[in-house]
Amino acid sequence: MKDTPGWASPGSAPSNGQEPDSSGAAQPTEQPSDQGGTDQPEPPSKWSKEQPPPGQWSAPSPQSPGQTPPPPPPGPGWGGGHPGGPAGGGGHGGPGRGSGGPGGPAGWGGNWGGPPPAAKPGVIPLRPLGVGEILDGAVSTMRTYWRTVLGISLTVAVVTEIAVVLLQGLVLKDRANTDALNDPSATVGELSRALGDTMLSSGVVLLITLLGTIVATALLTSVTSRAVLGKSVTTAEAWRDARPQLPKLFGLTFLLPLIAIAVVALGTLPGVLAAVAGAGDAGAALAVLGGLGAGIVALWLMVRFSLASPALMLEKQSIWKSMSRSAKLVRGSWWRVFGIQLLATIIANIVASIVVIPFAVLAAALSGDGVTGFLNSGSGNLGWTFLIVSGVGSVIGSMLTFPITAGVTVLLYIDQRIRREALDLDLARAAGVQDYSPDSPGTTPGS
Repeated sequence: MKDTPGWASPGSAPSNGQEPDSSGAAQPTEQPSDQGGTDQPEPPSKWSKEQPPPGQWSAPSPQSPGQTPPPPPPGPGWGGGHPGGPAGGGGHGGPGRGSGGPGGPAGWGGNWGGPPPAAKPGVIPLRPLGVGEILDGAVSTMRTYWRTVLGISLTVAVVTEIAVVLLQGLVLKDRANTDALNDPSATVGELSRALGDTMLSSGVVLLITLLGTIVATALLTSVTSRAVLGKSVTTAEAWRDARPQLPKLFGLTFLLPLIAIAVVALGTLPGVLAAVAGAGDAGAALAVLGGLGAGIVALWLMVRFSLASPALMLEKQSIWKSMSRSAKLVRGSWWRVFGIQLLATIIANIVASIVVIPFAVLAAALSGDGVTGFLNSGSGNLGWTFLIVSGVGSVIGSMLTFPITAGVTVLLYIDQRIRREALDLDLARAAGVQDYSPDSPGTTPGS
């Protein structure tokens, strides 16, 4: 047993024929003299009658003049915050566990508070993350490295919106007519044609927006991954990191939506074939039901492969291996990943609506029919003025929402790897955190 305060028992029997003196040091026991042959009286105990209070395990020793008395030893428990224990750690938890000790907040001692915070070299602590920490990390990345983040987001948003405006103004202008949907006397064929045109227009716009989101996620992956380590990155450095993976990135970007479209097409195919064969209303109902079921399957697949883009960019994987990595990371956590991404999408849409709606009202006011005519009109025949002005609002909204959705995706990927593969060890090593281990203070798992 260690001969240090707090560990040696005051009632321990002396070893090697030694007894403690008044200063607590062991002294040799007197042996009977061989010359006199008489028994010597047993020496009296040198222990003080007044024992120290509990928690002080060594006998008091006289202090020399001018000598500073030693600090009191720690008492039993997890550090200070109570009589017998220093305020700065010690006890069973070692340095830093006590109240006010290095690396631990007050209360992780005698008061039995929460654990000290984990190491946080960047925008997130190096441990499994909660939902709020993932969202806060995405916002902190945008706020701390706003020049690079907003520069990338603005570029992607401008390119995406230009494509949307050109498609709506040149290709989808004559097809986006919803008059039949508002006409009670419209036939089933007219309703089906109008519904198909509307779904086509919305689907194309949604597809382009989705592609822009994936590209922004890939380009912002380098920024977010370095923000986790507390290191900044310029737009040129982010481009150099992303450029070798761009061919694979575009392949993944086009493959994922194609998979979703193929699944939905297969689901609606039986109903379409039945309608062509003359089933009429029954075929249309079967197509709708098949499309809904296939949509659920497509959603499940998209969430399962939603972490493929960060895996491709950070791990330098191929397209198929990145999809496999995403499926492995999401397995068993599908609902959690889906819930976090859905929450981030809702927040991003609210932020975008705050910006987009005023621009849409302004665009309608500047167009030929005005706001009242736009609201009362049942057609989607929109002029270039409306498309351009509303497109400016969409660019500003996307510039703010891309960093949120991209940051959440990257941080969710990092969180899943921390939970499954102890990525926090590699992150701590890359960030230069000293003496980091999963059992060190503050590395308890989060929710």
